[in-house]
Amino acid sequence: MSFSWASRRARLSLIFAAALSAAVAMAALLTATSQAATSRAATSQGAAFRWKGGARPVIVLEHGAWADASSWDRVIAILQREGFTVYAPPNPLRGLAYDAAYLHDFLTENAALAGKPVVLAGHSYGGAVISGAAVGDGEVKALVYVDAFIPAPGESIQTLLAAHTGSCIGGRPGDVFSTVPYPGGPSGDVDLYLLPGKFPGCFASGLSAGKAAELAATQRPLAASAAGEPSGPVAWTTVPSWAVVGTADQVIPRAELLFMARRAGAHITDVNAGHLSLISAAHTVAHVILQAARGTS
Repeated sequence: MSFSWASRRARLSLIFAAALSAAVAMAALLTATSQAATSRAATSQGAAFRWKGGARPVIVLEHGAWADASSWDRVIAILQREGFTVYAPPNPLRGLAYDAAYLHDFLTENAALAGKPVVLAGHSYGGAVISGAAVGDGEVKALVYVDAFIPAPGESIQTLLAAHTGSCIGGRPGDVFSTVPYPGGPSGDVDLYLLPGKFPGCFASGLSAGKAAELAATQRPLAASAAGEPSGPVAWTTVPSWAVVGTADQVIPRAELLFMARRAGAHITDVNAGHLSLISAAHTVAHVILQAARGTS
């Protein structure tokens, strides 16, 4: 009995030791595999973003209506990690001519940008602004449109938005906006604020309820007159363009985004995101901007 029990204990110890050795070996194999996969992913991403040489362009980002420059925060962090200098100046949101002139002065009268190539990106209404701001500035080497309006001369935001049905900010204005007068504007003009209920599932679709509420609280309004103001000359007729198209955009219908991007001859990237892909799909948006930057080298 004593010999039998001792023998059984010995066998059990051997079995346990063998199982432990196998587990350790399997863990080591999984760790090595994981590290190799991570290394391959990092190498692949690094190759995609590798700089080909020449002067790195400065990247300037223009926000749209009912947002501010912080909407670019996640994209900015990625671009800066890749070694790019990035600026995200405020958009006055007073009207296409005024806003484009404001950005044009930032680009051409700014000593920090003097003599440097520029990649200019705009989101939503900011797309219409960069189209005009880049006219006459030979340092702007690429335009990037992120879920953005890309008007032709004479077209307004209002016209483009009405070209296809389905925008969640269409319909009766009183159901979409609250209006507030502002000093110094044209007679009868007002600031348009999106109603808080238009953020979740509409302007901020795909983001958390908390993030949507934060964006509703910090939104910057668009002057009502800006929506109907026709665009002047545009730069996309001569400057290479890229476009990010959110396939789930509820603000600008996908059909309209594609129509504008194709007309501009843009390199198009689809992303499974709503109107704020620069927040929800920041890596994809940053990658497209980096592609545009590489195109300048």
